[in-house]
Amino acid sequence: MERIEPNKLTENFFENISNEWMLITAGDKEKFNTMTASWGGIGFLWNKPVAFIFVRPERYTFEFLEKGDYFTVSFLGMENKDIHKICGKQSGRDIDKVKETGLVPHFTEMGNVCFEQSRITLECKKLYSDQIKKEGFADPEYIDRWYNTHGNFHQMYVAEIVNAWI
Repeated sequence: MERIEPNKLTENFFENISNEWMLITAGDKEKFNTMTASWGGIGFLWNKPVAFIFVRPERYTFEFLEKGDYFTVSFLGMENKDIHKICGKQSGRDIDKVKETGLVPHFTEMGNVCFEQSRITLECKKLYSDQIKKEGFADPEYIDRWYNTHGNFHQMYVAEIVNAWI
């Protein structure tokens, strides 16, 4: 993979996140987990390039996100949708996702996990975290649609993109 300055990325992250999906990975060489996500974004905040992601507390990856200061966001391309399906429906508590999917882990210089199959990887340092709150919704329809029958409110993470690879 080739390192690129985050502000040089020309991707359409609206398309990438919503249709291609992404893997959120946290942990280290000893133990890590990855999950598929299709909610999040890329932007500019506090004079830094940032990624923001949303993870429910019941997800196994949440435990790793809470313990560490870094995570990665990887885009595998549409040709790897089967990997995303497994990583989105199966828990790392129950299966070895690397073994089940054929993902090949690669470790960054900082010790964070990405995958050889990734066409884009963003290495992110957590800056802010907070749980989505019922009282913060301007339209209660979103609570009914996404939370009353789907689980706990998401934890939101805002993170500086410290490295990017293509």
